[in-house]
Amino acid sequence: MKSILKSREASHKLIIVCAFILIFGFFSVMNPSYASYSNIMTILLATCVNGILALGVSFPVITGGIDISVGTVMTFSCVMSGTAFTVWGWNIWIAILFGFFVGALCGAINGFAITKMYLPPFIATMAMQMITKGLSLVVSGIKPVYFSECSFYQKIATGEFLGIPGFYNAIIILIVVAVICYILFSHTLLGRYTLAIGSNQEATRLSGINVDKWKIIIYALSGLLAGVAGLVMSSRLNSAQPSLGTGYETEAIAAAVIGGNSLSGGEGSIVGTIIGALIISSLTNGLRIMAVPTELQSAIVGLVLALAVFLDQAKKMKAGR
Repeated sequence: MKSILKSREASHKLIIVCAFILIFGFFSVMNPSYASYSNIMTILLATCVNGILALGVSFPVITGGIDISVGTVMTFSCVMSGTAFTVWGWNIWIAILFGFFVGALCGAINGFAITKMYLPPFIATMAMQMITKGLSLVVSGIKPVYFSECSFYQKIATGEFLGIPGFYNAIIILIVVAVICYILFSHTLLGRYTLAIGSNQEATRLSGINVDKWKIIIYALSGLLAGVAGLVMSSRLNSAQPSLGTGYETEAIAAAVIGGNSLSGGEGSIVGTIIGALIISSLTNGLRIMAVPTELQSAIVGLVLALAVFLDQAKKMKAGR
């Protein structure tokens, strides 16, 4: 079974890598400026927030669940971080860690609602989405929370790493998060149990594993990474915008699914998730360069997501024969 799963994962990675190359090649031919160094850095910067969110949401998806609250949890965490800094007078680093804690707490509450209150993952995380969306507006007073008092805050994401022009710190943050997630997924009990729960939750429970505990940890991790994404987003804007958040979960889940994380659970790839996020960013950037209307851009991304899910289901049906 392991060899079959590895073979499927390898073939899917090859497919999405080819898809990425085709997308990049097509837009480069249509507009040579697309392949310029500055635009490539722009694509990578645009991938950072969605990529971190996608990495977080991949873990619940692999268990057979879902987390549609990551976008508003991201916003709520950076609003709380900004409030702790500007209103409560906390040290900026403690305020940033507080934002991470808020994100992880929201995720843990999602996990608790799913495991102990027996809410379906979609309903539990939808409730959290609505709660955090409302709380962000209440706490901020429907106004942006600015970090202008902290001179270096904006450089956390948009500063140039080692002085390399255009190579932003946010890209390094994404790489570090991706490496940590890869290690967690491939070399720890968390990754092993995530796959086991997604493959057969009842069998995992009967084998003596505390499924409820691990699910809460998995959703807490998703919330924590939403908090990290909130740091990157608020640093880029130098403010926490309480009205942002809704809609980010769509692209994050799309990146995870395109990357080979099955919505049925039991299959997933951290490397694939990053490639999926790059595909979405590259596609969106290319459509913008070609002056395609925003509404049509969303429709095209939706079609790509539908195609990815169709291929995933077709692959499972073929394997079941």
